[in-house]
Amino acid sequence: MSKRVILSLGRGSLEKGFREVSVQLWVESESLPRLKLTSDLPPAPEIAVCYREWQMLHKAFSQRLSRRAGIEIVGSFTNVSEQDFPTLSQRLKQAINDWLDRKDFRDAEKELRTALDKEDEILVIVETNDNLVRRLPWHLWKFFEDYQNAEIVLSHPEFKKVNSTSKTPANSVKILGILGDRRGIDIDADQKLLQGLEGAVPHFLVEKERQDIDSALWKEAWDILFFAGHSETQTEDGQGKIYINSQPNHNTLTIEQLENALKEAIKQGLILAIFNSCDGLGLASKLAKLNLPHIIVMREDVPNKVAQEFLKYFLEEYANQGVSLALAVRRARERLQGLENDFPCASWLPVLCQNPATVVPTWQELLGVTPSPFPTIQFRSVLLLSLAVASLCTGVLMGIRHLGMLQAWELGAYDLFMRSRPQEAPDPRLLVITVDEQDIQYQNRQKMQGGGSLTADATARVMAKLEQYQARTIGLDIYRDLASDPATLVTQMQKSDRLFAVCKVSDPKENIPGIAPPRGIPKQRQGFSDVVVDNDDVLRRQLLNMEILDPTSPCRAENAFSLMLALHYLASIGIKPTFTPDRYLQLGYATFKRLETHMGGYQGIDNSGYQILLNYRSLASIQDIAQQVTLSQFLEEPVAPEAVKDKIVLIGVTSPTSGDYWLTPYGNQTDQKVPGVFIQAQMVSQIVSTALGERRLIWVLPLWGETLWIWGCSFIGGIIAGYCPRFRMLGVVGGTCLGILVCGSWLIFTQAGWIPVVPGAIAFILTGGIVKIIQNSKSSF
Repeated sequence: MSKRVILSLGRGSLEKGFREVSVQLWVESESLPRLKLTSDLPPAPEIAVCYREWQMLHKAFSQRLSRRAGIEIVGSFTNVSEQDFPTLSQRLKQAINDWLDRKDFRDAEKELRTALDKEDEILVIVETNDNLVRRLPWHLWKFFEDYQNAEIVLSHPEFKKVNSTSKTPANSVKILGILGDRRGIDIDADQKLLQGLEGAVPHFLVEKERQDIDSALWKEAWDILFFAGHSETQTEDGQGKIYINSQPNHNTLTIEQLENALKEAIKQGLILAIFNSCDGLGLASKLAKLNLPHIIVMREDVPNKVAQEFLKYFLEEYANQGVSLALAVRRARERLQGLENDFPCASWLPVLCQNPATVVPTWQELLGVTPSPFPTIQFRSVLLLSLAVASLCTGVLMGIRHLGMLQAWELGAYDLFMRSRPQEAPDPRLLVITVDEQDIQYQNRQKMQGGGSLTADATARVMAKLEQYQARTIGLDIYRDLASDPATLVTQMQKSDRLFAVCKVSDPKENIPGIAPPRGIPKQRQGFSDVVVDNDDVLRRQLLNMEILDPTSPCRAENAFSLMLALHYLASIGIKPTFTPDRYLQLGYATFKRLETHMGGYQGIDNSGYQILLNYRSLASIQDIAQQVTLSQFLEEPVAPEAVKDKIVLIGVTSPTSGDYWLTPYGNQTDQKVPGVFIQAQMVSQIVSTALGERRLIWVLPLWGETLWIWGCSFIGGIIAGYCPRFRMLGVVGGTCLGILVCGSWLIFTQAGWIPVVPGAIAFILTGGIVKIIQNSKSSF
């Protein structure tokens, strides 16, 4: 938000003080001031003395290289010690801040600060007729340390708005450049800067006479008047004059001598005058009385190098970066500090004067184009730079990603998205019978025989009751390779065509022995319980099928336990498995595509067997996947027939002593592990619900799609960085875009799409940073 603080000093002087100082706060687009305060500023004659001493020392040190006529060194300055200058400069700064920190004015300042934001762009306009007060380096006020987007502006108390002819959009800024007497200085660099300025149409008058300058001001409409050469302000009357050529008798020109021509130029649209020459406050004062909207001058003698660098920095900020006029002056002025080893207090010299009745123009407005929140930067250069950097960053990131160096971050984002999805309802087709510690004790109290966490007697009774209530599919997720099982139980399990049991395939490489299925269960009703976990022990994948490589394995099941349960249930409603030409499993509406070695966030994984991503049903807890009942409740309490009829019933141990506990995306801490029976229930639910078209399998983009996505994020990052000149704007726009990227990726994930959000975010930030660094490095030359 653009704000103006008008500090009107009224009548007074540093020797006598200022009474009834007015402080007003104006906000852009508001017709009345938001705040108006009055206070006093006491006499401060020490500032006047200190400034005059500083002025003489500065003149002595800068005179040899300054843009000032009559280059000679006053004899009394030769005895001044250069070491005294920093001390005097610091003393002047302290004196100014002590003066502005007096109680009355300090109270007004505190109230003013409550109405300002440190990120606001603020014009602090000092209205005064006192020439010495106008010369003071007001930017040393501590206020400007806290408000980095504020700049001091000088103004006369009396002003009026001039109704100038509106500019016809021409996509150009017309500059009248007056290059005057160049004896002892180099002003060719100024001319080259203006000639190379995009959008500018400069016309130069090189060491011309008064009539030529007067005629040029009358003849055409100009946007900017620029002068480089020698100039000075006469002490006796405050009159400013410029040296326009090297002729002996006709080489100077005052503002009064151009008054009529300047009035006409202002009426025709002249909006800014830049005097890149010495001691220009006298010039500014006279131009302000003509109501010229904006004037940039040097308050004291300016060394040639300082003048050239200021113009370069100012044009970079104002024209190339698109920042406001006042902020461009501040940034260019502050960048001069780097020259102060050779040119002390160089950053004190530039000063902006303004007619408060006018609107501060941007370079785009001078071009006659619609203002934009983004700076006027050459579109083609930003586009080409972003394309090049985005392509490079994308290639590097894709290589790094292929090596698996981003996998941990991508899986972390995957887990976060998994936990953040909208909740779903439990699967109504499932029932889980759990066996916990109390159920184990219950079996002991009932003196049930048969050993194990689920005894033979309990198994027989559960089987009988499930058969009675017509469960459609029964899954026994408990290892039961006991030779001691009674023949009646073996026969019972053998005859039940709806009962499926687990076994475990042996792995000689890992020295893991297998576990046989229960006796009597035929192979077509066996399923392996083996699962695949990632390096962080989190279970994100589902293994549907695998080849049995160990001929001695007691478990010969090639299909997963969860797949066998799902196939049996789906077969009962007429859905049979088929295979696509690519050998992908097809069930109803779903095609189960194998997980590749490099797929999504997975890079270089072992994808042996038939693996897919496990799309957990989104619930408050994974264990809420289905209705649950404990073993003791199921055996002892009445059972509602609809709770079992046509259901897929899983029986599993949930006792912590079972060891069948797993980490999931919903928690990677030991106390967040989930019993295996609920993992199996999730897997069964995924197969059935996707086959019926109710849910989707997690999908990823093909390699070319992921590459294009990452490149797009990278390219957008470069474009935004290229068009945001200020870090605050870049932070806001970039942060918003990153938020959109993350939120968009999450929304896609709610539709089961796993988009490479982490590589995309890295590409966005990396490319933006590189583009900004390249731009800044270019602007420093």
